[in-house]
Amino acid sequence: MHRLVGLPNPRLAQAFIDYMASRGIHIQMMSEPEGVFALWLADSQHLVEVEAELTAFLANPGAKRYSAASWEVAESRTAKFNYQSPSLLKMVKMQAGPFSLAIMVVVIAIYALWLLGFELPIFSWAHFPTMHGDQWELWRYFSHALIHFSTLHIVFNCLWWWILGGQIEQHSGSGKLLQIFLFSALISGFAQFWLHGPNFGGLSGVVYALMGYVWWLGWLAPERGLTIPKPYVAFMLAWLVIGFAEPFGMSIANMAHLFGLVSGCALGFIDAKRPPLKASS
Repeated sequence: MHRLVGLPNPRLAQAFIDYMASRGIHIQMMSEPEGVFALWLADSQHLVEVEAELTAFLANPGAKRYSAASWEVAESRTAKFNYQSPSLLKMVKMQAGPFSLAIMVVVIAIYALWLLGFELPIFSWAHFPTMHGDQWELWRYFSHALIHFSTLHIVFNCLWWWILGGQIEQHSGSGKLLQIFLFSALISGFAQFWLHGPNFGGLSGVVYALMGYVWWLGWLAPERGLTIPKPYVAFMLAWLVIGFAEPFGMSIANMAHLFGLVSGCALGFIDAKRPPLKASS
């Protein structure tokens, strides 16, 4: 299944479902946090057609053809506003893609080893290069994002990675998510290292990049259908500011957060200015 978009109004979402049903294409609606109703395409072979129709629908949802379709399929619709609540495992798989799931598995596995007493070998292998001979160990510029130092740290990062990374991968593909991961891990890592040294780790910088990417792309090119709820943005920005005060004595990689956000916004700005890629037939 392919996640198409999240809409705040279930009746609006149902109107599009009915319209596509009149064209023989099945779309499913599922409720998500913050009052969002996600549309999922059952058969990805129709993705190009559905995305084109969705763009037209969002531009003018009050068009007569949509209300006419709702009347047409009203009698045959068996589940009126019946929003499924899938199992946790199914929901995780549906929201994410292969790359976002793979990163979550790797991150959790590394943290499990960390808890089993392998902190020193893990950090020695994965930390950002100290620039004393290990700068040629290229994996270090990215592997620092995979290590976490507490349960709260990994839960927070994996949750946002799943929400934002999964959304990007479902919308734009694994290649785009990989690009954002590598670019933001590199930029946020350098920023944190040059100001505070190599003793840091975690997906936080990448997570802020994901937020910045979706935020700016949704702001500058809303027709692309990739958006983030405003409360998410407000929370992440507030936490970014609070982090500089290091509450409760917490050691926070603030430069990684800040420059991760900047790198994601920059990629979002660039992609918003580019014409959307056309899928090859």
